[in-house]
Amino acid sequence: MHVLILNGSPHKNGNTSIALKEMEKIFDQAGVTWEMISLGQMDIRSCIGCNSCSKTGQCVFDDLVNETAPKLEAADGLVLASPVYYAGANPTLTAFVTRLFYSTSFSKNMKVGASVVVARRGGTTAAFDALNKFFTISGMPIASGRYWNNVFGCVPGESEADAEGLRNVRIVARNMVFLMRSIALGKEAFGLPEIEQGPATNFIRP
Repeated sequence: MHVLILNGSPHKNGNTSIALKEMEKIFDQAGVTWEMISLGQMDIRSCIGCNSCSKTGQCVFDDLVNETAPKLEAADGLVLASPVYYAGANPTLTAFVTRLFYSTSFSKNMKVGASVVVARRGGTTAAFDALNKFFTISGMPIASGRYWNNVFGCVPGESEADAEGLRNVRIVARNMVFLMRSIALGKEAFGLPEIEQGPATNFIRP
């Protein structure tokens, strides 16, 4: 089992990293390999809706998004982690994931997703919901915990005092491992669910 972690925090050793380290400990204990990509200080363009990727199979902006695509394809799980800005995730992270998901044609069905959000005080549930939508539009089961995946902290290192939040992300990591293993066993025994193809119906018609 292998997990790809996308860290949207611009702070290398900030509170988001503290939360992720708790997940990484669980992955290590379970023998699950992982790779973390830190995006917070990168210059990532947003999607321009050119649809070039539908013809070429990759994003028109040949940057880290295209480099990451095969890593996502090979992964069994994906973690999206972000500090909260104005009740939303880091725009660099959302721009990156938007282009990554939109430009890749391979199926993400049954890859396990989990998101973690970190804030001083408020806005976590809105950011959490927005990140989870990348999973739900792609047939990806979401690993949940005992609470919403919030961790609280303002100044660097403060989240270490959020014992409940850190416990919850450890629970999420354990549930993620269980789901990935269960899906692998189910795939071997029964195959993956059929993805029914059909027409795209727009709300506005000529």
